[in-house]
Amino acid sequence: MIDTKHKVLVANRGEIAMRIVQACRRLGLDFVCIYTKEDAASGHAALARQLGGDSRLFRVSSYHDANEVLAVADHAKATAIHPGYGFFAEDFRFARRVTERTHPLVFVGPSWRIIRSLGDKINTKRLARSLSIPTVPGSDRPVYDELEAEEIAETLFAFQAEQGVENSVVLVKASAGGGGMGIEEIHDIDQFKTVYRRVRNYAKRQFHDEGVLIEQRIFDFNHLEVQIVADRTGKGIMHFGTRNCSVQSTGRQKRIEVAPGFRPEEIHYAFNAKKVMDDIVSFSLAMAREVGYDNVGTWEWIVSPTGQPFLMEVNTRIQVENGVSAAIARIRGRDGVDIIAEQIRLALGDSLGYDQKDITFEGVGIEYRIIAEDPANRFTPWVGRIDRFTPKAQPWLKFHSHIPGDASYMIPTEYDPNLALAIVWGRDLADAKARGVSFLDDIILTGEDQAGAPLRSNVSFLRDKTAALLHF
Repeated sequence: MIDTKHKVLVANRGEIAMRIVQACRRLGLDFVCIYTKEDAASGHAALARQLGGDSRLFRVSSYHDANEVLAVADHAKATAIHPGYGFFAEDFRFARRVTERTHPLVFVGPSWRIIRSLGDKINTKRLARSLSIPTVPGSDRPVYDELEAEEIAETLFAFQAEQGVENSVVLVKASAGGGGMGIEEIHDIDQFKTVYRRVRNYAKRQFHDEGVLIEQRIFDFNHLEVQIVADRTGKGIMHFGTRNCSVQSTGRQKRIEVAPGFRPEEIHYAFNAKKVMDDIVSFSLAMAREVGYDNVGTWEWIVSPTGQPFLMEVNTRIQVENGVSAAIARIRGRDGVDIIAEQIRLALGDSLGYDQKDITFEGVGIEYRIIAEDPANRFTPWVGRIDRFTPKAQPWLKFHSHIPGDASYMIPTEYDPNLALAIVWGRDLADAKARGVSFLDDIILTGEDQAGAPLRSNVSFLRDKTAALLHF
């Protein structure tokens, strides 16, 4: 059992901050929240006041300021910090500082060494390959030799031809770059030398490192994930199944997630979908055991149209879509799995208390990310005032939002215009989809911008995409 004398500082905002607070209450733990001036009207600030009064809420200038966050932790006598997702969630330096300072705190997440190791995509790829786990084709280290680089590119073009890709593309990337800098595409091996030299020279000028990565450009793949949960021993490691996150914006931002990742009981696939899901679960567990993974994390995969899986990366944090995995999970047959609560209690040193055989799955879950944006205009964020935001209550619906449903709310321009997460459960895929459409049709969402134009959201986009969920 965990020590209920712990107090958790929630170092995040909005929906995830509210769910962390609720998980703390469920576990009998005290909490403290932070907020910024722009978030004064956010639901997470209101919830903190409602459950704990003003003593459970502190204003900071930025969620990104580690010194401020830790100052609040010390003042409030917190014993643990939950980073949520974003901000400090995958910052190994912050996690190390939290746990190794004069007044150490528990970091609710994996140990900083694991965050550092798996946060490095090249290191993750090397580790996976050492375990014979398939990864996205390409180099797993910076390449400095032109002939070697060209050889890798030729191999990738050949691989894409085998996959039946008509318009093959290989990426040439500056290995020291980031944020999309120093990346070019080649469509033919005859282009390679010219592009390679240009990227190499750019890398040398900009990053003082001539290293180049050669990778396959991914098209027409499904995006699957495996939810891993582990205790602090690094030995008690379980999975909570797979999910499919293939419905995304033009900027590759997820919009709908479905658990499980495929549904061969209701959809015909051109490959053995059950085997693919079993394989990626097995691979993910093997890698987690190899590194002694010790909290919640997600292994992200892509699956080709012919059913070949490739590991993309590991997210060493709780993810937005944890709730859709929880929706179909049962521990010893009981509904109500809370992966955030599991994350907290395991971080505080509790043991799992169950085996993989105790975890079963029932039905299908769909998670919708409701966002103020214009899908018809490249998902451009919408800025304005929300007047009403109310879902129709249903026993099969979980709705998470930091926006007051019956009061005006100005969307802060400083943050993403995420409005809510809606998690729908159904007995099977057809049932979940029908309920999802019903939810989207019934939701009340109104508002306007400064010019008086009506609110734009992605609700219609989500509805349109529901029909083909889990079809490859």
